[in-house]
Amino acid sequence: MRLGVLDVGSNTVHLLVVDAHRGAHPTPMSSEKSVLRLAEQLDGSGMLSRRGADQLVRSVAAAKAAAERLDCEDLMAFATSAVREAGNSAEVLERVRGETGVDLQVLSGEDEARYTFLAVRRWYGWSAGRLLCLDIGGGSLELAIGVDEAPEEAFSVPLGAGRLTRTRFAHDPPTRDEVRETAEWLTDQLAPVAKKLRRAGEPDRVVATSKTFRTLARLTGAAPSSAGPRARRVLTDAGLRQLIAFISRMPAADLADLEGVSAGRAHQLVAGAMVAEATMRALSLSELEICPWALREGVILRRLDHTNGLDQDAEAGRTRRTGDTGRTGRHGARWS
Repeated sequence: MRLGVLDVGSNTVHLLVVDAHRGAHPTPMSSEKSVLRLAEQLDGSGMLSRRGADQLVRSVAAAKAAAERLDCEDLMAFATSAVREAGNSAEVLERVRGETGVDLQVLSGEDEARYTFLAVRRWYGWSAGRLLCLDIGGGSLELAIGVDEAPEEAFSVPLGAGRLTRTRFAHDPPTRDEVRETAEWLTDQLAPVAKKLRRAGEPDRVVATSKTFRTLARLTGAAPSSAGPRARRVLTDAGLRQLIAFISRMPAADLADLEGVSAGRAHQLVAGAMVAEATMRALSLSELEICPWALREGVILRRLDHTNGLDQDAEAGRTRRTGDTGRTGRHGARWS
């Protein structure tokens, strides 16, 4: 089965096409990405602007056309924090559905954490023991911990790299006072969730996903993407502190020239690094492993689990369904 997965995030719209044969890991066949910066289109009252909605409709329509061109049998489309938090999200989603035919489903922050955790678990396997998973997005930070495929605790906090750049930094590069005050503020914001995560037990393995963490690891010496997804990559607290001291003095235009930093995300690199450092400090972590699988892979895997469960029941002549009915994922995301 050729499956298209459309991820509408705070910064980008990403269409991933995978070869999703039953029982096999999804194999990427095509990947198309466009910069949207949707979160920056929210006005002072929290509404997505007309311009932002127009851009979203165009991007979704283009992604649908690409999926059809690539002979996708199905298209799963979801959105995260930028659409989720827009005060007019229902109207925007209805417009997207009416003008493109795509039923864009909105994941909750906890959904994001749970799907990402599933992807990390599948990547590392059961031998990884108790996993602690961290993911920095444009609008939020997701954290999850557990020993199973579903985490015991899953949290989403509004500490995304794009959000902090917009709300905490008025200068490019940020001033010393902005950096200092933001670091202190992050400590306060993370203390409650760190306390809850510590109660869940000591992790055997701490893993980070997302473009932000991958970029930070690369800038502190991790292997480039050309080394392949199986190359072990880590991010250390010492390396991250040194990096912040360096990049916090650079304007976004200069950050975009660094190897591994995309022009579309350069402006929020400092904020992302500060969220990563504050999270590691709050949880007393000295090192993170970087996992190449994240939210999109988790969504695909849950969908395949559900589809395969239905197929297996049918083959056995049973009527019992695994998972929820219809196409509703275990954690509330419905794919129609």
